[in-house]
Amino acid sequence: MLWRFIFFFSFQAVGGLVGWWQAQLWGVAVGICIATWCWFLWDLWRGNRVLRWLRLGDPQLAPRLRGLWGEAADRARRLLRQSQLQIDASDARLHEILSALQASPNGVVLLDGEGHIEWCNQTAEGHFGFDVERDLMQSIGNLVRDPDFTRYLNTQDFSRPVILQGRSSTASRPVRISVQLHPYGDGRKLLLSQDITALEQAEAMRRDFVANVSHEIRTPLTVLMGFVETLQTLPLTEDERQRYLGMMSQQSARMHSVVQDLLTLSRLEGSPLPGMNEWIQVKALLLRSEEEARGLSATLLASQNKQHDIVYPSAEDMLGAGQIAGVVAELQSALSNLVNNAVRYTPAGGSIHVRWESLENGGARFSVTDTGAGISPEHLPRLTERFYRVDRSRSRETGGTGLGLAIVKHAVQRHGATLQISSVQGKGSTFAVVFPASRIRANKLPSVVRPPASIQPMADASVH
Repeated sequence: MLWRFIFFFSFQAVGGLVGWWQAQLWGVAVGICIATWCWFLWDLWRGNRVLRWLRLGDPQLAPRLRGLWGEAADRARRLLRQSQLQIDASDARLHEILSALQASPNGVVLLDGEGHIEWCNQTAEGHFGFDVERDLMQSIGNLVRDPDFTRYLNTQDFSRPVILQGRSSTASRPVRISVQLHPYGDGRKLLLSQDITALEQAEAMRRDFVANVSHEIRTPLTVLMGFVETLQTLPLTEDERQRYLGMMSQQSARMHSVVQDLLTLSRLEGSPLPGMNEWIQVKALLLRSEEEARGLSATLLASQNKQHDIVYPSAEDMLGAGQIAGVVAELQSALSNLVNNAVRYTPAGGSIHVRWESLENGGARFSVTDTGAGISPEHLPRLTERFYRVDRSRSRETGGTGLGLAIVKHAVQRHGATLQISSVQGKGSTFAVVFPASRIRANKLPSVVRPPASIQPMADASVH
């Protein structure tokens, strides 16, 4: 401020001196007046430069001035720079928050006070079929037309979520979305959506599992209780007692089979994955499953003239099958289950072909093809569910528990393999297990032990 007065009076002094030099006393007055106006116009020009720069607001374009206007420009430039840094920091923080929301597995939609979409992440786009560019600032009520959501939005009771049908839902694969609104700020709302299809399926499977286990154990238990009561209260002949005891033994075996399969599933789910240290000859697994299959076939068809035509790889093919890494009991159970299922569901006179094929990628494929009744396409996706049966009465007759394929699926998956099922109704089915190359290796050739050189035959000596 002091320099401002110094410059002002300096201008007047210079003007007065010039006026005195030109016109004495009257020249002094005129010179001072002209100098005052010159200083005023020069100061106005400086101030106007600062005002023009302030209108632009770019710190890089700040005028380089001295004096009062220079100090004002410097202070304004520092304030603008600090404000810009704060804005950049806020933008970066907002970008981080939006990036985190974008990475969320749940759908996130930001709504203004009128229910218009201000922002949504990609998950929400998939849940509701939104398009950010197209649907920005559109009313959520106009885009989500589900009557349950409209009722939920109108009642303004957001204490609980509402369950909606997903946009990609189909009759064969229903999709369920949980949606809940959370008010915040000045009338704004946060909409969260979650795909709960897997949770609902898991809950349904749990209910079905409990119901099926209860049914599988209750039915034979009821029969046992009835026979026990009969044996206790009625005078029976020896033949009748033996017949009832045989039925009781059959029902007990059925319950024992269900419990054993449940324990096997529990063990498979709770055990660590098989390592790569234990290698088993594939030939041994195939021979054991062949023995079980032929024994089961003979038992099931004991009273019939026709037998199953069970075809296994030849001895040479079995020997060349190599080795597989894993747990012997689990692999044997999986392969035998597939063959035994084919035996159970193939009528007398039908054929069952068991194959072991080496794949080009180094893996292997074990397959069982039968000429049974086949399976309808709608049943194929659910065959590996626990207790799922295509024909319950038929399963009871063949003695199945409904857990065999579930055990096979868990066992092969633990070994990195995949279970493939194909079937044509009326022509038969093929169940195959594809093992990865990491678990398959060829048989090691036995090393040849040569006799000492002193007793080698002449032919060998001539070669060397």
